Amino acid sequence: MNFTTVLLQQQSGGGMSMIIMMVVIFAIMYFFMIRPQNKKQKEIQKFRNSIVPGTDIVTAGGIYGKVKEVNEMDNTLMVEIASGVKIKIAKNSVYANAQADTASGK
Repeated sequence: MNFTTVLLQQQSGGGMSMIIMMVVIFAIMYFFMIRPQNKKQKEIQKFRNSIVPGTDIVTAGGIYGKVKEVNEMDNTLMVEIASGVKIKIAKNSVYANAQADTASGK
């Protein structure tokens, strides 16, 4: 009887430590994974909103080019990828500033 009482007391105390452990794991995931990703997304969105003609960009598909026109009505860009070659892309497909991307060594 004494042995079962000890086991029951350990199980009830173990539940609280399990909850504390889950909270600690979530906090670690938040500060090391979720928060930095949210900051990166906000930075990319800020760059997309500041695009003007003449800006060098990199698309999500890896195409480097220079913005020639910005169409706010349908949220697209006209990008020159080679001399005389222009493509129309969605503004949301722009990933980064090409100059900053090449400067960081990526």
